[in-house]
Amino acid sequence: MPIADAIRWIEAAPPIDAAQYHIALRGGVTADLGDDVAFTTPGGTGCMTDAKHGSPALACLVELTNPPPRPPDVYGQWKGGWVDFDGSTVQVGSAHGDPGRFAAGQGRELPYDTSLSFGNYRCRTDASALVCVNYAQQSAVRLAADGVDAFACARQVTPPAGIGVQYVC
Repeated sequence: MPIADAIRWIEAAPPIDAAQYHIALRGGVTADLGDDVAFTTPGGTGCMTDAKHGSPALACLVELTNPPPRPPDVYGQWKGGWVDFDGSTVQVGSAHGDPGRFAAGQGRELPYDTSLSFGNYRCRTDASALVCVNYAQQSAVRLAADGVDAFACARQVTPPAGIGVQYVC
């Protein structure tokens, strides 16, 4: 799908108020995320930003049917479905010794066929996938059980140590 088609599809969904997505929920406890955003798709993909700790990326945990295998140089817990998308790169699979930004819990559910705008991003989910665009970089990513697809200027490259798959502009 060309980037213009991905953006058009995302923007065709009515926007939902982002104010309700500045919290994370864990075991009945609500954590205020400040300016950061957290959401979960009806299909179970959980995403969160972490600008307060200096990360411009949107990170998502995706239940991939066939995640990238653990590279031999990885120590610690391998998360094959951890996806980082900052607009200029998409990284799939990485090592995480702790839950990182997801320690606060999961965000509220983003209903099907609505869109959520935050920072340079806008995301929409349907029954099969979550698609997010980064307007500043004019790139997008599709996250689904059947895999991760990068759009626009993204091309697959040899990933750095500790990463399963990487796409860059």
